[in-house]
Amino acid sequence: MFCSKFFDDFSDTVTAITLVAMGTSLPDTFASKTAAIQDKTADSSIGNVTGSNAVNVFLGIGLAWAIAAVYHSLNGGHFIVEAGSLASSVTMFILGSVVTIGLLQWRRYNPNIAGELGGPRGNKLFSFLIFLSVWLVYIVYSTLVAYCLI
Repeated sequence: MFCSKFFDDFSDTVTAITLVAMGTSLPDTFASKTAAIQDKTADSSIGNVTGSNAVNVFLGIGLAWAIAAVYHSLNGGHFIVEAGSLASSVTMFILGSVVTIGLLQWRRYNPNIAGELGGPRGNKLFSFLIFLSVWLVYIVYSTLVAYCLI
C-alpha cells in the first residue's frame, strides 16, 4: 500500500529514467561482469553494455513509436509526440558520455592502470565515483526538468 501511494506521485519520465532503466540494465550489468571475468581482454563486456543499451532504446522507443504511427495512420489520425525535455536529456547524456569516454581513455593510457577495467584499488574507486556522479547528476537534472523546477 505504501509503495503504491509513493510511486503514484512519480511522473512517467522519472519512473522511466529510474525504475524502468534499472530494471532493464541490471541484468545486462551482471552479464557484463561475467563476460569481463571470463574474457582475457574484457572487450565483450564493454560491447555488451553499449549494445544492450542501444537495443533497449531503439526497440523500446522506436518500435512503440512506429506501431503507434502506423495505427494512427490506418485510423485516419496523426501520431503526435511532444518534444518535452528530450533536447535537455540528450544534451546531458552527451555531456555524461564525454566525461565517461574521457575517463575510459585516461584509464587506458595511464601507465599505472593500462586498461578500462581493473587496476589498482584507488583508481577503481575513483572511476566508480566519477561514473556514479555522472549518473546521479543525470537523474537529478532530468527529475528537476520533468517536474518543471528548472
